Amino acid sequence: MKNRAFKIRGMDCADEVAILRREIGPLVGGENRLSFDILRGKMDVASEVSASAIIGAVAKTGMKAELWLVEENATTLNRPKKWFRDGHSLLTVISGLLVVCGFLLHAWLQGSWTSALGSEGMALGHHVPVVVRLTYLAAILTGGWFVVPKALFALRRLRPDMNLLMTIAVLGAIVLGEWLEGALVSFLFALSLALETWSVGRARRAVEALLNLAPSTVRVISGGRESEVPAGEVPVGTTFLVRPAARIPLDGEVLEGTSEVNQAPITGESVPLLKEKGATVFAGTINGNGPLQIRSTKGASDTTLARIITLVGSAHQKKAPSEQWVEHFARYYTPIVFAAAIAMFLVPPLAFGASWSAWAYRALVLLVIGCPCALVISTPVSIVAALASSARNGVLIKGGAYVETPARLKAIAMDKTGTLTEGRPRVVRVLPQGEISERELMQIASTMESQNDHPLARAILESCRNQGISALPIDAFSMIQGKGATGTIAGKSYWIGSHRYLEERREETPEIHASLNELARTGHSVVVVGNEGRVVGMIALADAIRPASAPSISELRRLGIEHVVMLTGDNRPTAEAIAKTAGVDEIHAELLPEEKLMQIDKLVEKYGQVAMIGDGVNDAPSMARATLGIAMGAMGSDAAVEAGDIALMSDDLSKLPWLVRHSRRALFIIKENIVLSLAVKAIFVVLTFSGYASLWAAIAADMGVSLLVIVNALRLLHPPSTTD
Repeated sequence: MKNRAFKIRGMDCADEVAILRREIGPLVGGENRLSFDILRGKMDVASEVSASAIIGAVAKTGMKAELWLVEENATTLNRPKKWFRDGHSLLTVISGLLVVCGFLLHAWLQGSWTSALGSEGMALGHHVPVVVRLTYLAAILTGGWFVVPKALFALRRLRPDMNLLMTIAVLGAIVLGEWLEGALVSFLFALSLALETWSVGRARRAVEALLNLAPSTVRVISGGRESEVPAGEVPVGTTFLVRPAARIPLDGEVLEGTSEVNQAPITGESVPLLKEKGATVFAGTINGNGPLQIRSTKGASDTTLARIITLVGSAHQKKAPSEQWVEHFARYYTPIVFAAAIAMFLVPPLAFGASWSAWAYRALVLLVIGCPCALVISTPVSIVAALASSARNGVLIKGGAYVETPARLKAIAMDKTGTLTEGRPRVVRVLPQGEISERELMQIASTMESQNDHPLARAILESCRNQGISALPIDAFSMIQGKGATGTIAGKSYWIGSHRYLEERREETPEIHASLNELARTGHSVVVVGNEGRVVGMIALADAIRPASAPSISELRRLGIEHVVMLTGDNRPTAEAIAKTAGVDEIHAELLPEEKLMQIDKLVEKYGQVAMIGDGVNDAPSMARATLGIAMGAMGSDAAVEAGDIALMSDDLSKLPWLVRHSRRALFIIKENIVLSLAVKAIFVVLTFSGYASLWAAIAADMGVSLLVIVNALRLLHPPSTTD
């Protein structure tokens, strides 16, 4: 089965996607063979049907399809065309100029501005000179060039939409002799569609700019020589060079060099991170002052950056509740407006002997003001802007359906390891016994652990490196599997191991036993160091709580989150120690995965809207059961991105309060736009029945509201402040 991609001209919102699904789906064997990327105007098709047949079917809808030819880098979004190179924008400008020319020509021929306006509004009826009519007709044709094909498609399918409403309104104005008004309606509707395209394009370009796309070429090192190679042609495992202040083109692992890397384009972290040998780096991040040699670990189409853009691009297909409501409303609203306009045209003249031309004009005004353009566009633009802003801030929302959910959360459940904590042990206390110092104890421990790869051993070695403590020479070293190790340092025999190993050696005193039990009770793992005669010290390690955990939970409470729960499979003493520091309300420890599910069910039953935050793999079932799944560890785990509805790309819990504020702000703006759109329409409906509304005023009001809701929605591209 062939997989092909098509660039769709004119696909800017969910309405066009729905039309394409209905038209192309049956042709290619079902809608499940289609996928859409609204941000890039892209349609993917998995079918044996010829490309020409698909392009022809798209053309019937009034849109235009062509094979997707952008092959360079999977992260590349299509660059916006200059307005004078875009057919739609160019024809809109020409239409506007022709309207102005027609009006000026009419005024010149009649000898006055008022006669050009006419005594009954914006036109002079059937007394418009032929040359002026032709000018207005040209304005109508250029303004409606891309509207009429879509209107004909809607008429053939008996599915009235805004394109059909506008086309009928313009034709009605021509029949009534209202040439200037017909031209204005055609131009202003084309302008509103251009604004819609611009607004989605603004969000598209925001994604591109905010994510700081990776370079299209890579400086590859091969055989001691450097060469520039297109990023898409670089295989996994290739060594490449990144110079100071340059952007990193591919995900990889540092082989040589030390530098601070700005990861803000991917994770939203404001502070550059030190990268040295063995560290992971990501495409799109910015190198600091030192050159880095990096081995690529992913191809250009599989980098974290490429995955983010792909997910953000496709995320809008998962519609938010408010977006679904608007679409459902518009599905019934448009036919009702159409029927109401017909009734307005027929009933007064037939029932009461009113003027046919007067009520025909009012019916046309109702068609124009009934156009749901501003209402329909208000939600998708808000959702796309919210998705783009979230991606810039290191919060990857996988669908419009999940943009609004954080605003409604009442309870949050969190895993412990890797979520509230960093998921790796750290040295938290050094307890020397006797005359030995803390530094000497750590030096002996690092010497004994230098050949061990256990997580506790790595934590001790990391602590020593940070303090500048180097290992000593060791003789007669021997590992004791699962217990510890022995060796000789400077002629003295030492051992290192667990509490259990100490008990086996029978060297434990009551005082040491009490200390070890107390450390274990407070959630510490303990490494004991001794010589042939006694214990020389203990090193307490713990999975360190994330610095942002306690402040984030406190901030969540201020935002109205009623209950925060820890769900962990770890032992209760450790869980209680972490919970006390983090400030959670409730603890459930020593849980099996199915027991976590039971706790989530109880929370959902009690609070309704519940989020589960975990590291994506072990917590996946609980995340799926909760109202909202939020994945930690997205930087290093593809499984985490798949498991969650939202991924925190920097594993930063401080993004949770940000997410709640951002979601509430998005929901508020969406409601603002809906209320504004409906209020203006309601006012104009009253004016229309009263005879005070005109065609040009109706379309101008509709376009003005469209512009207002677009500008309001695009505010979401800017992150909320701490008080939003």
